[in-house]
Amino acid sequence: MVLPDRRVFLGQHSLLLVLLTAIALSPAAVVAVTQEDVCKKDVYPPLWHQAPGSIEDFPIHGNKTVISAWNYLERLGVYKILLNYSAKYFTTSGSNNISNILWGLPLQLGWQYRTGRLADPSSVTSCSHSAGQHLCISVQSWWASVNYYLSIIPFLGAMEAGFFGQLQHEIKILPPEELKADFCYSTADCHSHIPKVMDAWKAYFEYLLSTEQKSERLTASFFSIEKNEALHYLWEAHVASIAYAVPKFRNRLKYMSGPEASFGENWADAVDFIAATHFSADLQKTNYFQAFLPPRMLSEHDQAPFISDISPEQNKVLLSLCVLHKANELTGGALLLLWRAVMSTEAGRAMIRSLIQNLITGPGVCSSKNK
Repeated sequence: MVLPDRRVFLGQHSLLLVLLTAIALSPAAVVAVTQEDVCKKDVYPPLWHQAPGSIEDFPIHGNKTVISAWNYLERLGVYKILLNYSAKYFTTSGSNNISNILWGLPLQLGWQYRTGRLADPSSVTSCSHSAGQHLCISVQSWWASVNYYLSIIPFLGAMEAGFFGQLQHEIKILPPEELKADFCYSTADCHSHIPKVMDAWKAYFEYLLSTEQKSERLTASFFSIEKNEALHYLWEAHVASIAYAVPKFRNRLKYMSGPEASFGENWADAVDFIAATHFSADLQKTNYFQAFLPPRMLSEHDQAPFISDISPEQNKVLLSLCVLHKANELTGGALLLLWRAVMSTEAGRAMIRSLIQNLITGPGVCSSKNK
C-alpha cells in the first residue's frame, strides 16, 4: 500500500517520474557507442557456433537425452534449439532469424559468461577459474542460478507445449553437484513446484503454435504472428521467472561484492520496466543496448559514475539503474505501477520505444547470418 504522502508526491510529480524512468531506461541520455562499434563485434554469444543446435546433438545415456545445465555450451545449446525451432515464426520480419525476440536470453547468458559472472564468486571451487573449467557454470553464482529459470524453464515450458513435436528420447536435465533442491528438472517436477512460471512459458510457445495456418492447397504453412502479442506473452513469462528466482536466490548475493550485488538487483528490477514497453529483444537491438552493461564484475571499490576502467556510458547506466531502483523503492513500488499504467496502451509503449528506436535504425545497420 502506498502511504498518503507518497500518493500526494506521485499526484504532483507523476509525469516527472515517468520521464525520469524513461531517461533511466533509455541510453539516449548516455549514447556514445555507435552502430559501427556494435557491427565490428561478433554479434553472437561467445562460442555460439560450438553449441549444440538440435536435441539430437546432446548425448544419449540410458535411452535418455542428457543435458547438463551447468555446462555453458549445453545451456547455450538449449537457447540455440529454442531459436532454431522458433525461427519460422519470425521470417516475415527479417532474414536469418535476426528478428527472433528470443535473442535477448542467450545474449544475456553470453554477456554473463564473458564478464565472469557465471564463475564461482566465492572462489571455493575452480569452476570457471582454472584451465579446463572455463565452461563450468557455478551453482553458487547468483547470475547463473537466476538464469536457470530463464533457460531451462523456458525449454521445459516449450516441451510441455509440444513445441518440439514428438521426441525420440526422454529429456533428462542433470542437476548440479550441490544445492539440487533449488531447481526442478522435468516438466512434471517444475509444474508442481512453479506452476505459474511454467504456465507462462507454455503460454508463449502455445501462442506461437497457434499462429500456424495451412495454405489453401494444404502443401505449405504460414504464420499469422502478431509481434506485439508475442512480446506480451514473452515478457509475461520473463517477468514470472525473475519474480520467482530473484527472491529465491537472494542468499547467493552474499558471495559478491556490495556494488555487484546491488547492480544485480537493480538490473533485475529494471526488467519489470523494460517488459512493460514490450521491448523487442532481437539480435540487433539486444547487442546494441547490452554494450552499456559493465564488462566485468564490480568490486568493493567501484562506485558509479566514477569507475575509471569502464566507459562513461556504462558508468551512467549503472547510476541510472540505481536511481530507478531507489525511486521505485521510495514510492513503495508505485513508480512501477505508474509506469505500467502509461505502458498499458500501444500508444504509450510506442512513445517510449520511439526514443530507443531512433538509435538503432537508419543507415549503417549491420547485417548478419545465423549459422
